[in-house]
Amino acid sequence: MAESGAATASEGTPRRDFLNLVTASFAAVGVGAIAWPFINSMQPARDVLAMASTDVELAPIAEGQAVTVMWRGKPVFVRHRTAAEITAAREVPLSQLPDPQPDQARVQKDGWLIVVGICTHLGCVPLGQKPTDARGDYGGWFCPCHGSHYDTSGRIRKGPAPRNLEVPQYTFTSDTKIRIG
Repeated sequence: MAESGAATASEGTPRRDFLNLVTASFAAVGVGAIAWPFINSMQPARDVLAMASTDVELAPIAEGQAVTVMWRGKPVFVRHRTAAEITAAREVPLSQLPDPQPDQARVQKDGWLIVVGICTHLGCVPLGQKPTDARGDYGGWFCPCHGSHYDTSGRIRKGPAPRNLEVPQYTFTSDTKIRIG
């Protein structure tokens, strides 16, 4: 009888291993089925992916004119700068800037300045896109909420804003077209 007890114990072990394996497999599939909707909800929505990049046609923008386009829900200022605006931006000593950055580092082509139009102080949208807007003391943009003044390169010159207007990632796809994003 002792032999039959030993035989039963040895036959039960593989069966118990199989049951443990099946149980663990079902548990893993169950956890995956529950976790997948949460993981999938963290992916960007289709409408956000559609706005991941924006193409802008530059040909209709006259020298001295600025337009605003939307990219990822943010206003982006595209300004076709005049020779006087470029000269004014380049003549500023970096020691006078709260956030020193040369104009050449902010543009890919001298005549075109592309910046995200959100004040770096509290997230307002500065004035300066329309010809009738106040452009501040330095001819760029003026944020009337707290008095930040930006120059023709989008650099902070006066006021509480801590940083320059952000330059988004963009590329020239042709001489008259850019892709932002």
